[in-house]
Amino acid sequence: MYNKVLVPLDGFEIAECILDHVRTIVTGCQVSEVVLLGVIEAHGKGLPSTTWGGIISDEQEAALATESMAEIKNYLTQVADKLKAEGVFVQPVVLQGNVAEKILDYAIENQVDLIMMSTHGRSGLSRWALGSVADRVVRHSPVPVLIVSPKGSRINS
Repeated sequence: MYNKVLVPLDGFEIAECILDHVRTIVTGCQVSEVVLLGVIEAHGKGLPSTTWGGIISDEQEAALATESMAEIKNYLTQVADKLKAEGVFVQPVVLQGNVAEKILDYAIENQVDLIMMSTHGRSGLSRWALGSVADRVVRHSPVPVLIVSPKGSRINS
């Protein structure tokens, strides 16, 4: 049913709640390939940086991007190594750009059968202010998307 599964990860431990589900789907559906995707979102030239609290130069932007790419690649490689030890064929991929767009583009261009991702569980004003990558992916994905909320992230009403 699913040959290639895309798993976007952002480097936060909360996003890793999807990995137990990945293991189950990979085993149960005999998935042949899992892609762990990390996306570095650029600030843009001359735009304010929330990291540094001010305007950053082109050189600073390039240095930040290079450092961020190395960090996410290292993180994804560590996660991939754990999955490989369990017999999962997995490859880490790092891209740069708008996170939701890159997830969707990768899924289309690489014939992904399923996207599996977690949500940070934001709601209300914080979701509006920060946006929701998961929401954008679900709304625009041409393939099925499995979304998992981290335990304890939702308020029961």
